[in-house]
Amino acid sequence: MGSKDRGSDGSGRRVGRRAVLLGGGAAVVGVAALARDDLARFWWRLPGMEKKRVDGELDHKGSEWAAAARANWRRADRPDDYRIDRVVIHVVQGSYATALKVFKNPGHGAAAHYVVRKDGHVAQMIRELDVAFHAGNRDMNERSVGIEHEGFVDRPQGFTAAMYASSARLTAGICARYGIPVDREHIIGHVEVEGTDHTDPGPHWDWDRYLRLVREASKTVT
Repeated sequence: MGSKDRGSDGSGRRVGRRAVLLGGGAAVVGVAALARDDLARFWWRLPGMEKKRVDGELDHKGSEWAAAARANWRRADRPDDYRIDRVVIHVVQGSYATALKVFKNPGHGAAAHYVVRKDGHVAQMIRELDVAFHAGNRDMNERSVGIEHEGFVDRPQGFTAAMYASSARLTAGICARYGIPVDREHIIGHVEVEGTDHTDPGPHWDWDRYLRLVREASKTVT
């Protein structure tokens, strides 16, 4: 399951030790450069520039909208402000209902963009253009779409054919939208995220089967 966005100051920007140690003119130049970077990235947040949104609009056709708590994600305008080049696969360690319940809880501090049920039903909880707190790593959160799957890492029988097929169609659509290669470098498990203490999707997740299904689904994505 996802974990909270970390490693930033109160403004939401990560502050490295080297930046703190730099002083004088170098620091001033650095701050000015950061300010320009923020302005270029977040121009759409200026008065009169914010883009219109439709509440409950779906990125994945056929999914159910089930909004995550606002505290569990960060508003963005991806891929204009952050390039999307990863899909992160999670396993809930619980049921579909459990995932929706905790992701709707503002005290949980984490949520994924999507949750896939054993029968293949998909709930979208966060828009793909926004940053979900799912990977436990700020950089990965900003560059990825997170997909949770109902089940447990030590129960391979819970990874049903319907779940694999539905999740593969979802991932194929995401990869097509953002030009993400369908391979193990760009479609990864939560366990592979730098700094994580999570083990999902676990040793029983069939990566060969999953990537094969994603490639097959990619042929029909429009």
